[in-house]
Amino acid sequence: MGTELQLSHNLVPGANLESYIQTVSQIPVLSVDEEQNLAQRFQEHGDIEAARQMVLSHLRFVVHIARSYSGYGLAQADLIQEGNVGLMKAVKRFDPGYGVRLVSFAVHWIKAEIHEFILRNWRIVKVATTKAQRKLFFNLRSSKKRLAWLNNDETEAVAKDLGVEPKVVREMEGRMASHDMAFDAPTDDDDETGWQAPVHYLDDKRQDPATQLEQADWSQDSSERLGHALSALDERSQDILRRRWLGENKATLHELADEYGVSAERIRQLEKNAMKKIRTSMVA
Repeated sequence: MGTELQLSHNLVPGANLESYIQTVSQIPVLSVDEEQNLAQRFQEHGDIEAARQMVLSHLRFVVHIARSYSGYGLAQADLIQEGNVGLMKAVKRFDPGYGVRLVSFAVHWIKAEIHEFILRNWRIVKVATTKAQRKLFFNLRSSKKRLAWLNNDETEAVAKDLGVEPKVVREMEGRMASHDMAFDAPTDDDDETGWQAPVHYLDDKRQDPATQLEQADWSQDSSERLGHALSALDERSQDILRRRWLGENKATLHELADEYGVSAERIRQLEKNAMKKIRTSMVA
């Protein structure tokens, strides 16, 4: 093949996609002997030019694979670019001694990079985080025969084919059917759904100065009321409440009963009466 091929503006997918596709389709495909020779040069001598030629000759295959993912609403140029990254990773790891063609080896790496890109960009909130969920995500899209929701029989069939529970299929289908919404979507006279934007119901009032001042005043007033109510109790009742509710190491009824020489039931009654007085004083 022509070793004088140089990277140009036409070999950048985002610049002009049609021109890029036309350019890579004109790059000759390597023969078995050429591919083996280039792979050995790169593996044994680190020949970057050999690696470049292997990448260039397989760019057409990346385009073919990327086109099969056109139904995800993402730019074709971006999918191709990610696939090219996978191709370069494959070339770096390709061992000509295994006796397989580079294109067969590279398919896995190309698809893996495209899959990662789709999962990162298809939704703001990730629909699949585990390996099993990722597999279900892509297989479910290819398994659905129509745009409507799967019925029970279809769900059972998909679950059986993918080796998962039907509820897992329904959950993933629900995630896939959801859509992103801007946090502060503007509302106008023609927008009937703008009021549903999260900004209208997820506002955090905790940092509002007026709210903070109100909470501080309420906390201070409650502390003062509690202190006044405690001081109005007799010393024994104060001690019981403090040790039962306000101390780090809370005392038991039996411990207090032994200390005061009364029954545990008597301590419980004193505690109950003291709490009643506290509540009455706090709301007065």
